[in-house]
Amino acid sequence: MQSSSDKAVANPVLYTSLAEFYPFYLSQHQSRVNRRLHFVGTSLLLLLLLLTALSRSYGLLFGLPVVGYGFAWIGHFAFEKNKPATFKYPFYSLTCDFLMYRDMILGRLSF
Repeated sequence: MQSSSDKAVANPVLYTSLAEFYPFYLSQHQSRVNRRLHFVGTSLLLLLLLLTALSRSYGLLFGLPVVGYGFAWIGHFAFEKNKPATFKYPFYSLTCDFLMYRDMILGRLSF
């Protein structure tokens, strides 16, 4: 039986659309703790963007990768036990992170 980590690494599918990729993305976020860490990281990222815009302190932008990826990678490596999809599909993964965030806010996906 393959672990979720093996599925992420050995997944031979080459996704050609966001609609195809999103179900796979969600399959890599089954742990509630992982989803919650993604939610915290995305919330902090949005807050940091807002603070940057309001304060015009553009140095704050250097914190975006830390909050954006830091919480997510802790979720994947410590709780989900898989490799983040962003390593293979960076643009689809970034977009799907915001889709998952939206779906959690709308109640379509449990926290």
